[in-house]
Amino acid sequence: MNVFIGYIILGLSLSAPIGPINAAQLDKGLRGGFMPAWAVGLGAVSADIIYMLLVYFGLIHLLSAPFVKVFLWLFGFFVLVYSGVDSIKNTGDISDAGMRGNDISLSRSYLSGFLMSLFNPLSILFWLGIYGSILAKAVSEYPMQQLLIYSGAIVLGILLWDATMAAASSLFRKFLTVRVLKAISVLSGLSLIGFGFYFGVQAARLLFFH
Repeated sequence: MNVFIGYIILGLSLSAPIGPINAAQLDKGLRGGFMPAWAVGLGAVSADIIYMLLVYFGLIHLLSAPFVKVFLWLFGFFVLVYSGVDSIKNTGDISDAGMRGNDISLSRSYLSGFLMSLFNPLSILFWLGIYGSILAKAVSEYPMQQLLIYSGAIVLGILLWDATMAAASSLFRKFLTVRVLKAISVLSGLSLIGFGFYFGVQAARLLFFH
C-alpha cells in the first residue's frame, strides 16, 4: 500500500511544475470554471497514457529521430502560440466574477490539452527518463499485474493534480476582481506564447544547427 501511495505522490510531483498545461488550465478555469479546466487536464492525461504505452512497448525510441523531433517542436509551437493568442483575445469574456464564459467548449478544451501534451517533446524525454527508469526497475521486482497497478497510481496522481488545478482556478474566478482575473488570464496567455516560442527555438536549432 505504501508503494502504491508513493507512486500516486510521484504522479502529483510530476504534474506540479509550472508548464503549458497548468497555464492552460488556469486560463480555462478563470474563463469557464471547473469543467473546461478539468477537460484540459483530461486531454493531457490521455496523451500521457499514450506515451506511457509507447515506453512500455519499447516504441518511444522511434520518436527520437531528428525529423520527428522537429515536427513535434514545430507543431507544439503552433498549438501553444495559437492557444496563448486565443486566450488573450478572449480575455474580454471575463465580464464579472459570475458565470459568464461557461459556454467554453469542453471538447475544444480537451483537444487543446491533448495536443499540447502530445506534441511536447519534453513529454517524450519526461516519460522516457522517469517512467522508463521506473519500468526497468519494476519489471525486475514486480509481477505484471502490480506493474499495471503502479502505472495506474501514477496516472491517478496526475489526475488528482489536474483536479486541484481546475478547482483552484475556478475558485479564483469566484473570489477575485474582474481586473485581477483579466490580468491573470493575459499572463497565462503570455506564458503559453512564451512556451510556444521556446518550442520554436528548439525546432530552429534542430533544423539549422545540427
